[in-house]
Amino acid sequence: MIWKIKSAKLSIDCPLLMGILNLTPDSFYDGGRFFNRENALRQAVQLVEDGADLIDIGAESTRPNALPISLEQEWARLSSVLDALLSKISVPISVDTTKSEVARRVLRQGVQVINDVSGFKDDPEMAEVVESFGAGVVLMHRRGQADSMQNQTHYENLISDIYRELGERMDIARAAGISDEQIVLDPGIGFAKEAGQSFEIVNRLSEFKCFERPVMIGPSRKSFIGTLTHTGPEHRLYGTIAACVLAYERGARIFRVHDVKAVREALLVTEATLSGKYASEKNEFLLGSVPTGEVFL
Repeated sequence: MIWKIKSAKLSIDCPLLMGILNLTPDSFYDGGRFFNRENALRQAVQLVEDGADLIDIGAESTRPNALPISLEQEWARLSSVLDALLSKISVPISVDTTKSEVARRVLRQGVQVINDVSGFKDDPEMAEVVESFGAGVVLMHRRGQADSMQNQTHYENLISDIYRELGERMDIARAAGISDEQIVLDPGIGFAKEAGQSFEIVNRLSEFKCFERPVMIGPSRKSFIGTLTHTGPEHRLYGTIAACVLAYERGARIFRVHDVKAVREALLVTEATLSGKYASEKNEFLLGSVPTGEVFL
């Protein structure tokens, strides 16, 4: 399976790590840490060194009850670092936005993926913009917006309802001329989901294989982990790793995380074990020989 992102294609034969870079003062875990331009550039370089296959930049917090910002505020945050990032970073860049005009501007500059947490719901022009640039797109499942989504957690049947609603998002993408190869699906852990529902999504990810598109998962340091560990975001790394390993075993192939190095090593061991790519003639582990996601023109 491949993921077409503008001028390149990503192989999904092995897990892909999408490193999170938040240019926000109010994100739930790293808000404010990379609001400064130099800190943001330094973190992006570090994420690539740690093994990130893509960098996902967010300039507007999407956590529950986050305050919305204007198009120009979001663009000001992005434009302050985007040129430098595109010249410094060797991996594709994704931008996490729900605004079609922001998407148009960043794609024009060289960004290759739009990660739309609303799944084209917030801005009906987003699908047209993605299609016009031939960009890759992540369609995430979310009901409502940041200030209302946690009031919309009632599902007749959780997985069936998410499956149906993601299918509707795909239909909109197809109607706009976006090919299936451009689409990645994200069931939206923590977005209009209670903690138990997020665990159920991880457990039943294999049911999304019928879409025949790569599934992305974003459990990184989220509150559903804290409901079990009784810890804040800064102490949820081990739970994040567990969720990613289980999600990979159940079919996820793209992992949006803050801690690229730790999750990458865990997934290398998982992939090697499940695929059998581990034994040499001396019966030694060859985890370093297991490739990460390949980018090819």
